[in-house]
Amino acid sequence: MPSIAAKSVPFSLGALADPLVGHEPVDLRGATRERLLGQLERMILIRRAEEHVADLVTSGEARCPCHLAIGQEACAVGVAAGFRSGDRAFGAHRSHGHYLALGGDVDAMFAEILGKATGCSGGMGGSMHLVAPERGLLGTVPIVSTTIPMAVGAGLAAKLEGSEALAVSFFGDGATEEGGFHEAMNLAATLKLPVIFACENNLFSSHLHISLRQPTDCVARYALAHRVEYEVLDGNDVCAVSEATLRAAARARAKEGPTFLELVTYRWRGHVGPSEDTDVGVKRGEELVHWKQRDPIRRLREPMIAAGMVTQAQADELDAAAVARVTQAVARARSAPYPAAQVVERYLYASGRHEH
Repeated sequence: MPSIAAKSVPFSLGALADPLVGHEPVDLRGATRERLLGQLERMILIRRAEEHVADLVTSGEARCPCHLAIGQEACAVGVAAGFRSGDRAFGAHRSHGHYLALGGDVDAMFAEILGKATGCSGGMGGSMHLVAPERGLLGTVPIVSTTIPMAVGAGLAAKLEGSEALAVSFFGDGATEEGGFHEAMNLAATLKLPVIFACENNLFSSHLHISLRQPTDCVARYALAHRVEYEVLDGNDVCAVSEATLRAAARARAKEGPTFLELVTYRWRGHVGPSEDTDVGVKRGEELVHWKQRDPIRRLREPMIAAGMVTQAQADELDAAAVARVTQAVARARSAPYPAAQVVERYLYASGRHEH
């Protein structure tokens, strides 16, 4: 199969959107063993964590809506490569991977999904409201495109502070159809704000394929319209995503303005919930089978083994460790308490119990 070009014409994704290509191992690009090993470990953890979330949804134990990014792990982990202490990130409804890629606590994530007091949002938000301020993730919100202006505001704050901090906004291709996205891009471009717009274009918005919603499948054309630097690349190649993010981060820290990264990927599960090939009634079937051949974990693991950076046994150990970590986190979440009634009241009323 032919390889995928790192950058595409901004009016068509071409081979990037073709599930029949891009199955080959990634080019390690001279990256250090330390970085690659850490990225492999993080992607495996995200995969195993989300598979367990799917099991919790299937059993009915997790009752909040859970949107899974299985198959998209390289996007989150690659973008995290450009993140430093003091940077600010914002996610959306499909953000387990962003949370874990940035170092969010596994126990706190599962506790949140099960509505427990030890959850990262106190058990009040569930799967779509994850926060890890100690890791720079300032919040995830399910309303489409809502956190994009927030990230631009964080970028403006960094500029006013005179720091080298930057802001990252994670969102999907569907968010580019919202007005808030365009207003945020306009402001970031006009003020040359240190923002990275990380668009995970998985070709679907809920149950609608991008061909049913937009005149072309490449959303980087919006960056071109707003005079924002952009790159279009294989979102399942963690090395390509890492290098593009490092370039974007360098531009932001040098006060050269925002960058739009279009990361072409594909989610293996449906819009919400654990089902693989059904997306609110839309059958993906054979296309999904081919997209699974572009598995970002396999494509990194194989060249690392070939290069002697890791053995198959060591890779298996990483997998086993991830499964054990997730299993422990779920067990702790199950035994954790639910929020007390007075805590619920605190979020409902301005000051304690409502007075009649």
